[in-house]
Amino acid sequence: MAHTTRIPLGALLASLRPAPHTTSSHVTALTACSLLSRRVTRTLHSQSAQPAKVVPLYGTGPPPEPPLPSAEYVDSRIARRRKQAELLKQAKEIRSAASAKSGAQNKPLKRRFWQDVHVREVNGAYEIHLDSRPLRRPNSKEIIRLPLSKPHLAHALALEWDQLVSAQDATKQHLIPLTSLVCRALDIADDDAAHASSEGAARIRTAIATTLLRYLDTDSLLCWAPAADPHDATNPASALNDQGKSLRDLQEETAGAVVSFLTSRVWPGITIVPVLDESSILPRAQEPGTREVIQGWVLGLSSWELAGLERAVLAGKSLLGGARLVVEWSEGGAGTRTTTRAGTEQQQRFGVEEAARAASLEVDWQIGRWGEVEDTHDVEKHDVRRQLGSMILLVSGLGEGQSRR
Repeated sequence: MAHTTRIPLGALLASLRPAPHTTSSHVTALTACSLLSRRVTRTLHSQSAQPAKVVPLYGTGPPPEPPLPSAEYVDSRIARRRKQAELLKQAKEIRSAASAKSGAQNKPLKRRFWQDVHVREVNGAYEIHLDSRPLRRPNSKEIIRLPLSKPHLAHALALEWDQLVSAQDATKQHLIPLTSLVCRALDIADDDAAHASSEGAARIRTAIATTLLRYLDTDSLLCWAPAADPHDATNPASALNDQGKSLRDLQEETAGAVVSFLTSRVWPGITIVPVLDESSILPRAQEPGTREVIQGWVLGLSSWELAGLERAVLAGKSLLGGARLVVEWSEGGAGTRTTTRAGTEQQQRFGVEEAARAASLEVDWQIGRWGEVEDTHDVEKHDVRRQLGSMILLVSGLGEGQSRR
């Protein structure tokens, strides 16, 4: 192995520095030493360089041919490609056939196959006829038959179908809401008839009663805002309207009128209290016996009244508001003591507008303070009134045993 020896340049120059009074020969020697010092700054090796070894080329002749795939591999690849092409062709044919079949099935739905819609009296009931075809229920395919005491409902149903521009619109629930509501009432009636001979309760009726009673614990008419603080004008609860009333005052007045009507005519002897305290966010239960009385009343309603109550409660989020609306407009009185129309017409002040305002009292209050959100508050406002109006059409009529004539 080579050994390297390094000599400091400063020490070498110090040893070769000339003394004073040097001659020209001394200058020449100094120059030679300076050249020598440039050489000794390089690295010194003690081993001489070795020549490189050239490796000879052992390959002879032209380069080898590139590898070729075997015949088996080529055949299998071609077969696989052909199989894939065949599968793709079959899939394309299947899709084309399905698309053609679907187009053939949907083509009649793109146009309206009836010209006129009529309301006809057949065998003691009203039927809606699309030209000569009677309107049928989508599930059971049975003809929709309405009592003779409900001519307004029959003509409203015919008008709904007369406004459809194609048969495909009839498959959209939001375009035929009244038809869906009527079919719901007829389904309840069929289920009641199926369980009339058995000891068990009707399945649909029981499920509806269970669902509606859940709204009693969080009824929108029984959830009140905190009372106004006269000593704190910055408190949102202390805000007053043009009549000098707070939100809590309006809620108490609206709920008080509805509760008073129901406890005096529908559920006498029970007490209904607010479900929220000012110091709690959890609803409290009603007094013992209240739920049982209301549940018994719900289960005793007719199929038309029960379907209408379900629609009103889901629209207004209030069992009390829906109950009063049913009692006010039902042709059978909804189980109340006074069922004559002469007695109800004098007090029939609770209609669609009153029920809608009671259901959206707090929303309207906030809109009055902060403004209305377009495409939200206005749409909800009209949608609630549409649903409550369809409910009134469903339960109202000329009275039991009466016809249009």
